[in-house]
Amino acid sequence: MSDYSRIAQAIEYITDHVDQQPSLAEIAAHVHLSPFHFQRLFNRWAGVTPKRFLQILTLKHAKELLQNSEPLLAVSDKLGLSSSSRLYDHFIKLEAITPGQFKSQGDGLTIEYGLHDTPFGKAFIAVTGRGICRFAFSGDTNHAEELRALAKQWPAATIKQHQQHTKTIVRAMFVPQKALDRPLSLLVSGTNFQVSVWKALLQIPPNRLASYSDIAHAISNPKSVRAVGQAVGANPIAFLIPCHRVIQQSGHIGGYHWGTTRKHAIHAWEAARY
Repeated sequence: MSDYSRIAQAIEYITDHVDQQPSLAEIAAHVHLSPFHFQRLFNRWAGVTPKRFLQILTLKHAKELLQNSEPLLAVSDKLGLSSSSRLYDHFIKLEAITPGQFKSQGDGLTIEYGLHDTPFGKAFIAVTGRGICRFAFSGDTNHAEELRALAKQWPAATIKQHQQHTKTIVRAMFVPQKALDRPLSLLVSGTNFQVSVWKALLQIPPNRLASYSDIAHAISNPKSVRAVGQAVGANPIAFLIPCHRVIQQSGHIGGYHWGTTRKHAIHAWEAARY
């Protein structure tokens, strides 16, 4: 069992029992570890104690983050896409495909993919010469679904596995000292509305949260909250386009395409670092 798999079990237990504030011993027993070994494992993975993580999961904490977050447009003006935070160390350049590229269905395009370990389990990544076109958290072994989705989106492209190339990019995403010497570029396919939402998501700094309403206001379309939710759910690049930082206005975590347990885990991981 991977570290993340065991941590995921603990996160699910903590989430289900957050109102009871379970002790270290109770959480450790649930994942069949001694309190000492569980605390060491959790600290190594998240960089915080289980007790601190329990605080991060509370509704009160989420509401405080929402209340303390600056409007996204103000954050954009202040940060652009560059700051001292991990996400912006090498900043993210998002580029949408043109109508002509969409029509060609990837003719002449080579896409390389790989399956790699991350702090949040296995992940599937696909890249072109212009940037990352897909990143999704996957099962421990099965990435056939992601390959099918990639082939459906780019039916005329040449798709091949290249573990070494994609490994370098994944390491740069999660290990700051492995950051690349150039921006990480993302190549996305979406409607103008979806792309505007994804650009707004890029403006949410790590360990900050935004509501769907915040995003709607940031794209100057305050009545489009429901459509914003749909665009967030259609995000093709997990983690780098941080849809995990969008929660409900009430402070509840809301849904996540790659599982709410993983969403909790990413929140805790980012909170420990920023």
